[in-house]
Amino acid sequence: MTSEVPLRPRSIRPRDAASLVLVDDQGDEPRILMGRRHARMAFVPDAFVFPGGKLDPDDFIARPATELPAAVNFGPKARALAMAAIRETFEETALLLAAPGEVGAEAAQSWAHFRECGIAPRLDALSALARAITPVGSPIRFHARFFTASASALEGTLAGSGELEDLDWYPLSEALKLPIIDVTEFVLHEVARRRNGGTDRVPLYSYRNGQPLRRP
Repeated sequence: MTSEVPLRPRSIRPRDAASLVLVDDQGDEPRILMGRRHARMAFVPDAFVFPGGKLDPDDFIARPATELPAAVNFGPKARALAMAAIRETFEETALLLAAPGEVGAEAAQSWAHFRECGIAPRLDALSALARAITPVGSPIRFHARFFTASASALEGTLAGSGELEDLDWYPLSEALKLPIIDVTEFVLHEVARRRNGGTDRVPLYSYRNGQPLRRP
């Protein structure tokens, strides 16, 4: 009689996602726009995060006002991911990173405000900051790309949609003390590293055998 070999749980493929790390650099200490996810949310409930969300098919269809800088190398999906980051930021904060332009009639309802106002995302205002991939064993997985932009490029008045609570600009030192997950801490430290003269490398935060792994 042969013993049965236990089956390994099937790995869930990470979904593409994008976040926008907005930095107000006018004072002695940078302030970061963050909000707390509702306790009822399935993914990282009650944790403070940056505005962002998953990539939608219409993010490939909508057109920007300006293109991404060549240095933003997030692969063939980079443009759509940048569009997603700006769209999600508007939906969650009412802040716009946009310029006069046409997103196109083909773009779905999620782009309606941009279309009605005759504006489109300003991708030239973005820089690549970091990447992160959720652990293999997680029931919900994302491959997140973190863009960053200056608060001075924004238009509009901060007004939460209800998706993020306690939405505000937090000094970097205070943001690191908020209830955050390890990936968010990693990204905040990357903001600090660049402010202190670090290079514009784009590190990846992932996991191997359940242990965090940072590259480079």
